[in-house]
Amino acid sequence: MGVKWLDEPEEHDYDAAADYLSMLAEAAVVTSTVDALKNAKPVQRKAKDILRAARLVLLPESNSHVRNDLAKISDGKRLSPILLVRGQYALSVRMEVADGYHRVCASYLTDENTPIPCRLVSWQDAGATGSVPGAESRDLLR
Repeated sequence: MGVKWLDEPEEHDYDAAADYLSMLAEAAVVTSTVDALKNAKPVQRKAKDILRAARLVLLPESNSHVRNDLAKISDGKRLSPILLVRGQYALSVRMEVADGYHRVCASYLTDENTPIPCRLVSWQDAGATGSVPGAESRDLLR
């Protein structure tokens, strides 16, 4: 059975994205980025490519959240689209899965080539420093 998706992310997904992103960036940047996600046009990306771009490991079926999403897939329930924030290749900053990591993993375990509906935006500067969250840690590793 294939993965079915909702047309739009659920409102609580944006709240979860903001909570996660708040650990990476200042409040104004997070607010602007989440607002951009809300207004972004849907795109489709494959589960395997999302995991690679975000440099994330595939969570196993034994993970409780992945298991719950796999059960939803099996029951024919629709999953919420994924919220992504683009990294910067020139700075070796990875893409962030702002919300939906477990759904990506469940989709991958179903079929790694499953097209996943996403909202994909770049970090929004909000008039701050113009830096990309995560770039500082990359510079420290040099």
